[in-house]
Amino acid sequence: MIDPKIFFEHLGKLGVEFYSGVPDSLLKEFCSYVNDNVPKENHVITANEGGAIAIAMGHNMATGKIPLVYMQNSGFGNSLNPLLSLVDERVYSIPILLLIGWRGQPGKKDEPQHIKQGEVSIELLKAINIDYTILNSDTLDSEEKLEVIFANMVSRSRPHVILVESNTFSSYKAKNKTQNNAAMSREFVIQNICNKLGTEDIVVCTTGKASRELFEHRANNNQSHNQDFLTVGGMGHASQIAAGIALAKPERQIYCIDGDGSTLMHTGSLGITTNLNLKNYKHIILNNGCHESVGGQPTIGFTINFLQIAEGFKYSKTQRVTNLNEFNLYFNKFREEDGPSMLEIIVNEDSRSDLGRPTTSPIDNKIQFQKFIRS
Repeated sequence: MIDPKIFFEHLGKLGVEFYSGVPDSLLKEFCSYVNDNVPKENHVITANEGGAIAIAMGHNMATGKIPLVYMQNSGFGNSLNPLLSLVDERVYSIPILLLIGWRGQPGKKDEPQHIKQGEVSIELLKAINIDYTILNSDTLDSEEKLEVIFANMVSRSRPHVILVESNTFSSYKAKNKTQNNAAMSREFVIQNICNKLGTEDIVVCTTGKASRELFEHRANNNQSHNQDFLTVGGMGHASQIAAGIALAKPERQIYCIDGDGSTLMHTGSLGITTNLNLKNYKHIILNNGCHESVGGQPTIGFTINFLQIAEGFKYSKTQRVTNLNEFNLYFNKFREEDGPSMLEIIVNEDSRSDLGRPTTSPIDNKIQFQKFIRS
């Protein structure tokens, strides 16, 4: 396996000083090392992958140095527009090194939402004519590979992708992992939300551990999964899926259970939703201030004010709660008032190490969910 410290030092020798991106589970050891060892002004965890490419492009033009952008291959689609319309050698010709976690790699077991992306990752890079190198735990000459990659980027002024297989980087214990003293965990809050919803209410839950916790709560309590849509992929799009359902089903109450990182990824969608004047739309943001499921790297969830943003986008009602007493006092009012409304719930970063995954397929989830919302 590759020591993230040694890999980082190799990059430094080649002049890399600036890092941007969206954390990934396959890269969490390296991302955590970067977060611990790079000054804040040279490391930007961006809202989405396209933004990471853009800020890296700005760094390169300002300094002449090659930056590194990290992401998961499931987020590569977000980066395609700036890669092809700005960075490409026939436009502005910008050398950027992309470190991409290869989820869904053919021949390796993974979750359904990663399979297609994994299958097409290499073909996609070939189709857009971006050179790539595969990195895995057996790579013994990573320093030599990096030297060749950088020589090519410098001479041709174009980006290069390093596609990283699972279990490539050795373990690294993060020193600056986000921690807060919030009274409630995300799982505890999801359980309490479920206990207060009506049998005809519709739930759209964001990707990551939130959907897993929702599924497990239903299973443990012998409850139907039919009223829940688990957005297993497409980070940042749960709120718009919920808005589409709310628009089509004005007689039903729609609850979007979202996260701080996913809300930030496509914040402009908040304004689109409120412009639709969806009185049946309830947006719940579970804010733990970090990308907990991929290593705990910080978001700006505790730096900004989601409620002020929501008010600026004309949400009709906004509220923040920080403990169970506040939650119990407000949630019934939240249910009864007209939307679009936002409830931000501050949660800690804790999650169970034995948390399971949905035992039904995405197709089964969709079929049962459609029957429920169409009834």
